[in-house]
Amino acid sequence: MVRLTTRDFNRGMTQNTQQQRTTLVLGGTGKTGRRVAERLAARGRPVRIGSRSGAPPFDWEDRTTWEPVLRDAASVYLAYYPDAGFPGAADTIRAFTRTAERSGVERMVLLTGRGEEGAQRSEQAVRESGLAWTIVRSSFFAQNFSEDFLVEGVRSGAVAFPAGDVAEPFIDIEDIADVAVAALTEHGHAGRLYEVTGPRLLTFAEAIAEIAGASGRRIDYLPISPEEFASALTEHGASVGFATQLTDLLRTVLDGRNTHLADGVQRAVGREPRDFADYARDTAAGVWAS
Repeated sequence: MVRLTTRDFNRGMTQNTQQQRTTLVLGGTGKTGRRVAERLAARGRPVRIGSRSGAPPFDWEDRTTWEPVLRDAASVYLAYYPDAGFPGAADTIRAFTRTAERSGVERMVLLTGRGEEGAQRSEQAVRESGLAWTIVRSSFFAQNFSEDFLVEGVRSGAVAFPAGDVAEPFIDIEDIADVAVAALTEHGHAGRLYEVTGPRLLTFAEAIAEIAGASGRRIDYLPISPEEFASALTEHGASVGFATQLTDLLRTVLDGRNTHLADGVQRAVGREPRDFADYARDTAAGVWAS
C-alpha cells in the first residue's frame, strides 16, 4: 500500500491548480502565438489571448492593460511585437516581467531571434526575474514567405529582399509552437535556452526555388540593398522609424552569423525539425495559389 504524505498531497494539489490556471499568450493572434494557443486549448488548458482585440485588451504601449490581462495567469508565452530585438524592447519586457511576478505568474516562455544583440538584452531581462523561464531563440521563419512581408512577392513572382547569397536554416513555426507548448506544460524546461533551426541551410534563392517547384510557378529572387528594402516598406505604408529599425535588424542577422544549425527542437521535443521542402509542399496549394 502506498502512503501519501501531506507534502505529496500538497504537491499534487499545486500541480493540479497550475494546470487549471490560465496561460496568457501574448501575440496570441500572430504567427506563433495563434499556434501556441490552439495547441494549449486542444490539451484542455485555459488560454487567454493577449492582444488589442482581446478581452481584456492588451497593449504593449499601455501599461494599464498589463495587470488585468495577467490576472489569475500561471504562465505566459511572450512574443514581443514588433520584435524582441528592437530598441526599447528589453526595457519593456523587463517591466512586464516584474508586473507578471507581482501578479503571481510562475512560468514564462520568451521567443527571441538568433544573432540579435537587442534580443539578448530582452533574454537577460527575463533571466534576471524570479520566474521559471525558458527562452526559444529562433532562426528565420519559413512562414515569412506565406504569412508575412514576403508573401506578396511570392504571389507576384518576384521576391525582392536584402539577403544576398547568405544561407539560413529556416524554421517552421509549427516546430516553434511545439517547443513553446512543451516548455509551458511539461517539467524539465525551466532555465533552458532552446536555439531552434530547421535541419539544413538554404540561401534565399534556393528557398524560393523550392517554393516555385512546389507551387508550379516561376518565382524569382531579386537581391536588393537594405536601403532599397527600407524604401519599399515606406512606399507600402510602413513608418520611416519601423522601416529603419527592421532594415537595421535584417542587416545584422543576415550577415552570415546565423549560417549554422542548432539542435533546440531535438532537445526540447525529441524529434527532428520539419524540412523547408515539407513546409513548401504543404503551403503551395493554399496561400500561394491565390
